[in-house]
Amino acid sequence: MEMQIIELDGLAIEKRLGELSRVLADSVADGAAISFMAPMPYEDAARFWSGDVRREVAAGRRVLFGAERDGEIVGTVQLLTAMPPNQPHRCEIAKMIVHPQARRLGIGRALMNEALDRARELGKTLVTLDTRTGDAAEPLYASVGFEVAGVIPDFAWDPDGKALHATTYMFRRI
Repeated sequence: MEMQIIELDGLAIEKRLGELSRVLADSVADGAAISFMAPMPYEDAARFWSGDVRREVAAGRRVLFGAERDGEIVGTVQLLTAMPPNQPHRCEIAKMIVHPQARRLGIGRALMNEALDRARELGKTLVTLDTRTGDAAEPLYASVGFEVAGVIPDFAWDPDGKALHATTYMFRRI
């Protein structure tokens, strides 16, 4: 089972909309805290990818990486590169998602490393992200060099709407 990281432009997003939507909707259904509420229909996930993400990628304000395993997209990460005028040195990691059936295979680490490499290529010196406090991804972020900047309690609802969770802000200098 071969895995590779690819960059997805606007055309690739449209072409692979079904795969991207499945990764997102299935991850939300599995409890991933990535800004969406369950249940998330595939149609809503498709609107997310074909709308905001595709527009931002096409405008050069965001880079979208996909992890392919046996030719199928099983994970994504976004690098938000358009920052306010006083923060040109910084970028953000967003929507690091690995399909529930593809977790614990090194896909998240490969996606993060690709995003960090691109940040370096773009001349960025600081990368930030936020994650649900205690989430399974938090140790992954720490293992690739991110440090905790702080925690905000009751930041967002869990995808099932039953409880609020804290969010941990993290950063990494590159």
